[in-house]
Amino acid sequence: MTQAKPKFDEEKILKEERTLLECYSGKKRGFIATLFRFYKGNYKNLIIAAIMFLIKSSPTWIIPLITAGVINIAVQRPDDAVHRFIVYGAITALILLQNIPTHTVYMMYLSRAQRSVEAGLRGAMIRKLQQLSVTFHKEVESGKIQSKVMRDVEAIENFTSQIFTTAITVITNMAISLVIVINKNLTVFAMFLVCIPFAVLLNNIFAKRMRALSHNFRKEMENTASDVLDMEELIPVTRAHALEKCEVKKLTASVTRIAESGYKMDKIFAIFGSANWVMFSIFQMICLFFTGFLAFKGKITIGDISLYQSYFNSLIGQVSSIIGLMPIIAKGAESISSIGEILASHDIEDNTNKLKMKKLDGSYEFKDVYFKYDDKTPVLNGFSLTVKPGETVALVGESGSGKSTVLNLVIGFNKPDSGSFKIDGIDAGDIDMRSYRRFISVVPQNSILFSGTIRENITYGRKHVTDELLNYAVKAARLESVIEKLPDRLDTMVGEHGAKLSGGQRQRISIARAIIRNPRVIIFDEATSALDSVTESEIQKAIENLTENRTTFIVAHRLSTIKNADKIAVVDNGRCVEYGTYDELMAKKGQFYRLKQMQS
Repeated sequence: MTQAKPKFDEEKILKEERTLLECYSGKKRGFIATLFRFYKGNYKNLIIAAIMFLIKSSPTWIIPLITAGVINIAVQRPDDAVHRFIVYGAITALILLQNIPTHTVYMMYLSRAQRSVEAGLRGAMIRKLQQLSVTFHKEVESGKIQSKVMRDVEAIENFTSQIFTTAITVITNMAISLVIVINKNLTVFAMFLVCIPFAVLLNNIFAKRMRALSHNFRKEMENTASDVLDMEELIPVTRAHALEKCEVKKLTASVTRIAESGYKMDKIFAIFGSANWVMFSIFQMICLFFTGFLAFKGKITIGDISLYQSYFNSLIGQVSSIIGLMPIIAKGAESISSIGEILASHDIEDNTNKLKMKKLDGSYEFKDVYFKYDDKTPVLNGFSLTVKPGETVALVGESGSGKSTVLNLVIGFNKPDSGSFKIDGIDAGDIDMRSYRRFISVVPQNSILFSGTIRENITYGRKHVTDELLNYAVKAARLESVIEKLPDRLDTMVGEHGAKLSGGQRQRISIARAIIRNPRVIIFDEATSALDSVTESEIQKAIENLTENRTTFIVAHRLSTIKNADKIAVVDNGRCVEYGTYDELMAKKGQFYRLKQMQS
């Protein structure tokens, strides 16, 4: 038995992602034009869905004709009345029963298009988030990003569903209703048209206010999502310092602002909806009295009263549907704008047409480098340093002196504002950083683990890792004794952010992850800061073995841990003020000597 071809596959979603990214590049478009671009590649599914929708909705305009015919038969009493009743009954049963299969097919094709775009949008945002600079991720809270990826995409999916269904309903029902009314009676048709200017006026009165309130509500939701994420991560600190009431008060204030913003939005939507209903109910009654008067004068039949009333109700319903869409359109437009803050961002690392590195020797040259974050005071002020391939260089200095900024330049997260920074003699700005980073490993100060097993965290990003290589990394990182005590050994789940492990265990997993990549350049940013003195001593030996013939950068506050470094660079106020071996700097009795004496 052949297996059914899946409706969605990775290749299709990847194609969808590229299409959606194009929607936010190049010229600016209105949100309706952007929405249509979203569905490029899904037009076939939408057309089939539209055809099925027209067929399934046919009772809406056929039944009023049948109703008018039945009333006229009852009033006029023709000889073939029974035969007509049977025909009308059969037609009614047929058009009602067809709704089951046609509605099912309609939903299948519509859902296929919507879910494809939904997955593509989320995939495009994930792809763009991986391209955006580290600075962008530092400035935008993760809770807000999470809200955009999940909540706003869902809002767009709901919005497109509503607007697609309503658009087809409105266009077909209004067209058919008006054509029938025009053919039946031009006087009644003229009366129908009177309601349109009032509908447009009502929309103009409320539209701007509804958009503004939707924007405020979305911003409050994003801010609160970020606050909730922070609260979750801070729970151990909160409990340890008995700050539960403080956090509750803070989050209560946030959810109160959401409630207030949501209340204002709901109130204006309610007033809008109520005004809309009252206005069209008045028009509905005018239609009833007007057609009743025409029937009284003999201008139309009794059955036509029901016919016109049904079509006028249908027409009013369609206009009302358009107006009722305004709150949904306001929210949908805001969600499209919200995800555009990510997809349209140009704060990306551009590697286009840059040199792809095939190998890395590991030489670095900083020459009079200046760097600052935003428009603040420069962090690096003419930083100069030369590192030879295979050297281990330790960066020391007080907090805020610029050590981590130097590491960010080495990793390629930041670029110098001025000065020269070369890697293997090539200007870093001319290098495809993605190809360069394949040769480096980073062990950060705060170990970063994801929810999964120890094995998955160590082999992250590496395919087909042999047991021999994995065991080597475990042994080199001094993880053996830890793993032996765990119930599932390497397959033990670490919990969210490694919550089930100690700080030292998490850090050793990070080191094993770095080791398994067999890098040419290794960067340790306070890699042993979370370890006890015994474990630190063991890992220090592992680091020394690991750094052999590899260029290594180490940032350390414990100066005793860098005694065996080839060179030590003392960083102060964004400049390298001293450079040499441990013994040379101690003999010099300069700034490094004073730092060492303070720790002693």
